[in-house]
Amino acid sequence: MVSQNWQPDVLGTGYESTVLDVGRQGAEHEIATLIRHFPESQDFLPDQALLFIHGWSDYFFNTELAEFFTNLGIAFYALDLHNHGRSLRTSSVGGFVGDLADYDTELRKALEVVVEDLHDHYGETGQAPRIALMGHSTGGLVAALWTSRFPETVSHLILNSPWLEMHGSSFVRHGMYSMVEPLAKWWPQSRIKVPERNFYWRSISSRAEGEWDLDDELRPPLAFPMRWGWMSAILAGQAQVAKGLDIPVPILVMMSARSLNGPRWREGMRSADAVLDIQTMAARAITLGQSVSIEKIDGGLHDVLLSEKTVREEAYRRLRRWLRGYLLTDTAEKG
Repeated sequence: MVSQNWQPDVLGTGYESTVLDVGRQGAEHEIATLIRHFPESQDFLPDQALLFIHGWSDYFFNTELAEFFTNLGIAFYALDLHNHGRSLRTSSVGGFVGDLADYDTELRKALEVVVEDLHDHYGETGQAPRIALMGHSTGGLVAALWTSRFPETVSHLILNSPWLEMHGSSFVRHGMYSMVEPLAKWWPQSRIKVPERNFYWRSISSRAEGEWDLDDELRPPLAFPMRWGWMSAILAGQAQVAKGLDIPVPILVMMSARSLNGPRWREGMRSADAVLDIQTMAARAITLGQSVSIEKIDGGLHDVLLSEKTVREEAYRRLRRWLRGYLLTDTAEKG
């Protein structure tokens, strides 16, 4: 493999990014963007890294998350998927994908680059690098499906409010499928006319009730328009989850302790998942694999690691506890 051309990233000192050629997806030649951040101390784990996948209509910006892992000695990588964030081109249809397997090329290339990069950075250790995969929301669905099909590429799976099922129950998904499929077949990139709301953006953005400095060009406040082909891809992915994935690696699923949806903004949305239904999420989560831990975070947002400071401190405490029980212990035994 040709060595990647790493450049300083928009996140500032200590962060670099590189472009991955994804190839042709439909009518467009797409790219993805891989971001990296290395541990500063000498107490690092040269054979362990984590790759993070953002949610739909999103991009990687959470330096606190990256530094949580690098402070544990784990090299951190994040992937801005094609048609998202740093990888979005003016000619692209923001957020669109017609099949979740279309992300396979960039995931495979990202994992290959991480392995090569660890060798370049730390030198040959005689051990095969192990890469934990972490995904948020739609990225969690993508990560779970990838791990079920290619478990040999992933050492651990961490899901942050993964979109594993439609709101309510599987009956909602079945009902939507019969309506969506004909439209997705003939007009995959046509917009679905649904109300556009900025409730989640409002709960996280420093320009509203949140505390995170978001780039509205990379993450639109109203999110990308939903399209029929994209919705078909989500429903198909969730149908695979419903059949059972039998993932063999240890899995952690983090989520808020409650959901709060509705057509109007309510203050309670600042301390709940205002996007997904945690009950259906939890029910699907326990069927993902052979070793599944679930952590419900009181006061958590849809992305629990973007919640208010005291809430996310508790989320990180539980994440660290799980890592010490699985990933860090396994790494020590492996060495």
